[in-house]
Amino acid sequence: MTKYVAVAGKGGVGKTTFTALLLRQMVKGLQSNSILAVDADPNANLNEALGLEVTATISELLEDTKNPKAIPTGMPKDVFVEYKLQQSLIESQDIDLLVMGGPQGPGCYCYPNDLLRKYLETLGDNYDYVTVDTEAGLEHISRRTIPRIDMMFVISDSSARGIRSAGRVHELIKGLRSAVDEVYLVVTKTTEGSLDSLSEEIDKTGLQLIGDIPLDPMVVTHDLEGRPLYTLPDESLAVQAVEKIMRKAFK
Repeated sequence: MTKYVAVAGKGGVGKTTFTALLLRQMVKGLQSNSILAVDADPNANLNEALGLEVTATISELLEDTKNPKAIPTGMPKDVFVEYKLQQSLIESQDIDLLVMGGPQGPGCYCYPNDLLRKYLETLGDNYDYVTVDTEAGLEHISRRTIPRIDMMFVISDSSARGIRSAGRVHELIKGLRSAVDEVYLVVTKTTEGSLDSLSEEIDKTGLQLIGDIPLDPMVVTHDLEGRPLYTLPDESLAVQAVEKIMRKAFK
């Protein structure tokens, strides 16, 4: 049965970095498993972290469904939508990727969102894991566009403000119609003594701390040079930290 994994957190805390490195370690550590990555953040850049090229987002393709003239004569609308959605799937040797994209304009997306939900359920059945880089507001999960979440990582940077934000995300998760089986906290950009200083704030969130990711010069260099984080070497501090987290979570 397909396992759905989500990564949540406010912008700038290293959510996409963690998602890319988690996918890297899933490919290496969960051999013989197929993985679909879903970038549900309107500010989509998971593809860059993975080194994949995006030609179209789901929201761009679904916009066409609002124009009756765009649908070929005699083709049912649901067939047209599924055809357009299939065009948005980026396939690679290790990971396939879907990019949601942001809103494209006014109007109701209820019908295409319903079809998207069904499409993701059907598509997800073809994979062992579906890993979702979510938006801060968790709209795709609250609308149940993403069918379900078995495991969620809430990401915070190593600041009291970031930890408090992670706590608010936890509250949002608890209020969702869709239950989340396992929820973990990951603290990024840590230095010596960071976790000790933040221990009281972490306790207040009610989240289980599964690990931290130290500030890594290699990540900074890759970002500055525009290189995919997916290509970080095994000796990277961030890679090693995410590997430990993955082994704890996927035991």
